[in-house]
Amino acid sequence: MLRYAPTSLLTLALFALAGCAETSRPPLPSEPSFYKDLASNDARVDAGAAREMISLYRSNHGLGPVAVDPGLEAAARRQVTEMARADKLSHEVRGNLSTRLDGAGFTKSAAVENVSAGYHTLAEAFSGWRQSKPHNENMLNPRMRRMGIATAYAPGSKYKVYWALVMTD
Repeated sequence: MLRYAPTSLLTLALFALAGCAETSRPPLPSEPSFYKDLASNDARVDAGAAREMISLYRSNHGLGPVAVDPGLEAAARRQVTEMARADKLSHEVRGNLSTRLDGAGFTKSAAVENVSAGYHTLAEAFSGWRQSKPHNENMLNPRMRRMGIATAYAPGSKYKVYWALVMTD
């Protein structure tokens, strides 16, 4: 029986070292930003992830990519902020899109807008837009080259999260 004691001790030592190795692993990557719950005051939609998602979708339909435009992001932010403040889902809460963009000094010959509410993640909003014929047509409009996207959180609203995607040529 003593002959096997050193082997048993060696086995226990190897298990102990293996346990130490487990704790030294780097942490797993965090959840992708398109699954981030945006129902909080400090949450912001990841415009880069939205651009990648929309551009890949467009590419799958033979269309060119879109680029994030900071001015269009600001326009989208103003729209969702006003919708959240008014607790109203509407393209017209601040006037029509063309008038709003002209007032902000945008040079464009075409523009589209998707507004929605109630989606808590970018993945949910994108999926909802794909399933809605007019929203899907906007994302797949071949003239669109630039985009801005924003969300606003309204805790007292039945929707909680408002969305605006503005795209121009």
